[in-house]
Amino acid sequence: MQVTGTTQTYWLEQAWLETNVEPGVVVETAPDDGRITAVRKGVETPPPGATALRGLTVPGLANTHSHAFHRALRSTVQVGSGTFWTWREVMYQVAARLTPETYYALARAVYAEMALAGVTAVGEFHYVHHAPGGTPYDDPNAMGEALIAAARDAGIRITLLDTAYLSSGFGAAPDRHQLRFSDRTADSWAERAAALKDGDGVRIGAAIHSVRAVPAGQLGTVAEWARGRGAPLHVHLSEQTAENDACQAAHGCTPTRLLADHGVLGPGTTGVHNTHLTADDIRLIGGSGTGTCMCPTTERDLADGIGPAAALQEAGSPLSLGSDSHAVIDLLEEARALELDERLRTRTRGHWTAAALLRAASADGHAALGWADAGTLEEGALADFATVALDSVRTAGVLPRMGAEAAVFAASAADVRHTIVGGRQIVRDGAHALLPDVPSALADAIGALRS
Repeated sequence: MQVTGTTQTYWLEQAWLETNVEPGVVVETAPDDGRITAVRKGVETPPPGATALRGLTVPGLANTHSHAFHRALRSTVQVGSGTFWTWREVMYQVAARLTPETYYALARAVYAEMALAGVTAVGEFHYVHHAPGGTPYDDPNAMGEALIAAARDAGIRITLLDTAYLSSGFGAAPDRHQLRFSDRTADSWAERAAALKDGDGVRIGAAIHSVRAVPAGQLGTVAEWARGRGAPLHVHLSEQTAENDACQAAHGCTPTRLLADHGVLGPGTTGVHNTHLTADDIRLIGGSGTGTCMCPTTERDLADGIGPAAALQEAGSPLSLGSDSHAVIDLLEEARALELDERLRTRTRGHWTAAALLRAASADGHAALGWADAGTLEEGALADFATVALDSVRTAGVLPRMGAEAAVFAASAADVRHTIVGGRQIVRDGAHALLPDVPSALADAIGALRS
């Protein structure tokens, strides 16, 4: 994400500085390391040579949980009824068609769509590792490297959460769909994943697909791999009651307890969904400092349920947000849905402030992805930020000091006007600088999979 040239100066008409909105803020960025070198408040007009960003500028948004290829499912899975498990069969059909080349094309377009939505970093929960049938590619990490290249060429940061997916269920071998996901053992997974390297705009993390997909005796291998590298570790956790029931039958405990007993929980770990939890599960997650990534648009799309986000945060679990299956890609909607779903569940309002929801979508999401130096507009932080229009049909008329409330509770991804990553303007006036026609890129990439 480094750029060359002279210092880039931005004038922010309104800026959210974590606790309040400030008018007339100047941000200077260094081209050599893509960081903020100065922040000055109370500058009424753009200084000479500064790029004016009109609207509300917020720290770049972090999409903490993504499966890029799920974007090809949009609309096609909205016909008829069914459950998560019937949806999964359609997902497998798309996964079977992916190659490194087609996955690169699709992911680049999906990550460009994210940039248009103000996302500056993505956590890609990646488990399509091998060719159909499970045969490794000549480069065993060809698929992961395709995703890294896609993020680079779309102009956003990526944490590749390379995922251990070894079985189809508790003690069951992978089925024909899952053979290309599996490295057979956690040791083999670790050996392959170790060849992936951090780089400019790239972090390598680990993931346990779920307790049903990694045998209990091998959970510790994945956790130790991540902890030994100081890498983030993510895991799908209690997304479905069927998984909880199967875990109880196999191990006599909940998935959360199983993870705790095998050393998976802790400050470097993020549980994704954390939907169907017991009171003891909540205490284990919060008390260990394990994070929670909620994906409200996917959780409601798949009829998964509403997770106990407020209780988890109160217990000590930091919250982040993801668009997961990409039914929509809109982190403002994810933030809004976190509060509105809790209102539906409890029939009371005001569980989180707009500021708290923006932190979940920015600083806390970046921290969950290993980018602790991002997600704030302050000196020394990565120069990643996005500007939301305050003059669209959704936001016009709001008081500027209420810009954070307008962004979270009224705006959408369509209102993102500018996106800057590492001081470089990736989206200008709603257009992507590196991929000028994102809709066509998406249509072409998805069409290639269908054909």
